[in-house]
Amino acid sequence: MTTLEERVAEMPRLLPIRPAAACALALLSLLCAAQSASAGGVRASLRAVDTGGAVLAEETLRTGTTTVPTSPAATCFGAGTGGSGKPATIGGATALGLLGQAARSTPSLRPLLITDHFSFGLGLCGIGGKVVHGKKASWYLKVNHKGSKVGGDAAKLHAGDAVLWYLASSYPYPDELWLKAPQRVERGKPFAVRVFSYDEKGKREPAAGVKVSGARAVTGADGRATVVLGKPRRLIAREDGEIPSNRAAVCVGGKCPQG
Repeated sequence: MTTLEERVAEMPRLLPIRPAAACALALLSLLCAAQSASAGGVRASLRAVDTGGAVLAEETLRTGTTTVPTSPAATCFGAGTGGSGKPATIGGATALGLLGQAARSTPSLRPLLITDHFSFGLGLCGIGGKVVHGKKASWYLKVNHKGSKVGGDAAKLHAGDAVLWYLASSYPYPDELWLKAPQRVERGKPFAVRVFSYDEKGKREPAAGVKVSGARAVTGADGRATVVLGKPRRLIAREDGEIPSNRAAVCVGGKCPQG
């Protein structure tokens, strides 16, 4: 049986935050530009997917220094490890901060179950009622298709980053699917899409045998499939045992998917 101490030891450790070094006068303009960008927040994309493959949220938004709720009910790391119930401040743009920011306006992400019990960082137990159960389960974090080696509150983001939170039932973690499709097509005319898979290290390969919504057949060895649409649609690629892909919006006949 895994002990609480062993489970805590498996949690990602936070990277220490070091004071910024003094900048030379020649770099002053660059520093000011960076500070200005930080003040406006970082724009990044977020996906949250549960174990069954249901997409809890998929959106793009800005985030920076923010607060997230903590909860005494966040006890997935063991009895007595629940949060204080007080808001926790996360400095800068981070993967957990992005999730907290999105949850404020996206009901499907609430409630967030976060614990501040540990001195080395925040722990995530639940998103939108989907809670970690079992010794090997966890909310798996990937940034730009690569598994994060630090906790969500220490995973710093840059403009354009893609964040995925997936409720994994065990490890090793499944691969992540990614779908590429044209933005606009003609009604009733076949067009090609392509699916890739990313492993935990971020290695990309064509994904064969994957079902794409609207496709006539599963993807071939090169990850390609043919799709025909009669109306605008958000396409998604799925395969048993893998993390479902992003939802690619495809416009048809000048009309685009809503929502």
